[in-house]
Amino acid sequence: MGSAAEVLIIILAVVLSVFLIVGIVLGIYLIRVSAEIRKITKSAQQTVDAANNAVQGFVKWSSPSMAAKTIFAFAKKFKKSSKATKFSRGAKR
Repeated sequence: MGSAAEVLIIILAVVLSVFLIVGIVLGIYLIRVSAEIRKITKSAQQTVDAANNAVQGFVKWSSPSMAAKTIFAFAKKFKKSSKATKFSRGAKR
């Protein structure tokens, strides 16, 4: 009975040591993967910040541009309508 217990203890020790080695290896891979994820996240954040700055610059540029375009279109329309009014007044006299 003593030899059977010794065999079971040896088998148990081997299985536990294999699980310990597998756990250590998985822990090392987990640390490496988390470091890579951190790098990728930092790079993605920088890319998003750069895109946000580009969009903000475009918005700052396009707003005055669109306002000026609208004002010029309104002024052009106003000039056309005032010229038409002058000609119609002259024709009635």
